[in-house]
Amino acid sequence: MTTARQDPATEHRLDGLEPDNLLAFLALLGLLRALEATDRAREAADRLHPRACWSLDKPPLRPVLRLACPLTRDEVAGEAAQGINLLTKVHDFGKQKDLNYTRQEARELLEQAADTGADRAILLAALMTDAAIKDEDKPDTAPIDPTPLCLLFGQGHQHFLERLARVPAEPAPPPRGRGKKAVTLTAADCLAEALFAPWHRDDPTSSFRWDPEEDVRYALMAGNPTDPAYKLGTQHGANRLAAVGLAALTLAPETRAGRVRPTQPGGAWSKDGFSFAWPVWRDPASLSAIRALLGHPDLREPGGLSHLGVEHVFAAQRISVGKFMNFTRARLIETPGDPS
Repeated sequence: MTTARQDPATEHRLDGLEPDNLLAFLALLGLLRALEATDRAREAADRLHPRACWSLDKPPLRPVLRLACPLTRDEVAGEAAQGINLLTKVHDFGKQKDLNYTRQEARELLEQAADTGADRAILLAALMTDAAIKDEDKPDTAPIDPTPLCLLFGQGHQHFLERLARVPAEPAPPPRGRGKKAVTLTAADCLAEALFAPWHRDDPTSSFRWDPEEDVRYALMAGNPTDPAYKLGTQHGANRLAAVGLAALTLAPETRAGRVRPTQPGGAWSKDGFSFAWPVWRDPASLSAIRALLGHPDLREPGGLSHLGVEHVFAAQRISVGKFMNFTRARLIETPGDPS
């Protein structure tokens, strides 16, 4: 895949990451995690120190990547690919396909992870807590109550842990086209498409149902959405990034309606079910700073984080469509002065 000549820069607009798409926001978190992972092997003077902000004064609204050292877009994508490779070394779940461990199994895995390195512990802590199970009346056999971002439980042969191990480990989708016209993408090409260009969703690869465009319904299509002739593809690079970005959202137990349930930064429950919110901020922020914003108690309060440079907050609703779950396009949470 050939691209036009690029000049190294310390600022890159991420045109592929729409502000109201949960998959895109998780991909942004994954990009920062991946670049931080590659920084570990660098001398202090050569580290990228990735930061992100938003193009509030240059519409359309998109995130912007800031780096301490100049890179071309292709180099950014290449570094991200290396970072994903480093992070996915801990995406090993053996024969377990779904996030349905018992409390004891989850506790043992979490304890083992504490002794095997930070990446493994961070990943598992974002997937589960042994304090929250689905049925308190069966404490020994009930499965854990997993991260609310887990939408796959085996329905339609879609298994969350199986995909969390496989998707980020697949560098690129199969070649596009046939014969001599077939185009083979590298891992960096695939990530560059997701980060720097509008998404075309041409990839016949698996996903996590975080992209609102995956909410396909019979009534809105000319044919069966499971038929290959009508089935929407995925943006593989975005799903690879999001798979490692998920680990930034550490779970914690909370008591809700008399039960211990998992909660995560950005997440909230209401009469309409679960929703996930994320901020749009003005100044460059590290991954740690973004996690702090997501966990702030005033995240969803109109104007609650304006003193921290947050201009807007988006929230996406988790919905059920038959046996499948999806997230909607996110909507802005109104701030003072917004039209009602």
